Amino acid sequence: MNFGKGRVLLIGLLLLTGCATNKIDWNSRIGTYTYDEAIIELGVPDRSATLSDGSVVAEWLQYRGSGVGTIYYYPHSRVGTYDVTQFPDGYLRLVFGPGQKLVRSEKFSR
Repeated sequence: MNFGKGRVLLIGLLLLTGCATNKIDWNSRIGTYTYDEAIIELGVPDRSATLSDGSVVAEWLQYRGSGVGTIYYYPHSRVGTYDVTQFPDGYLRLVFGPGQKLVRSEKFSR
């Protein structure tokens, strides 16, 4: 069976779309959401640091990155290629002010 690159990508996107979960609106929680509530809801952060002013910066792994390998063979030839596409891990960073209330949120990849 010969799938084109576009078809494989489309199937992958459809699978990822089907696995979508409820999104949290972090901006609506600014000023009210506490660090303790974050630990109860998200668990212990993967990384955290307390700054000199008492603010806490914490990061949670949201999803593990993956790699996808694709093999291409050329008709009537022994030549083929193998491509690997890497997807990074996704993280959520929450910053809590000195009063332990949420002041900023961001999502990033690493």
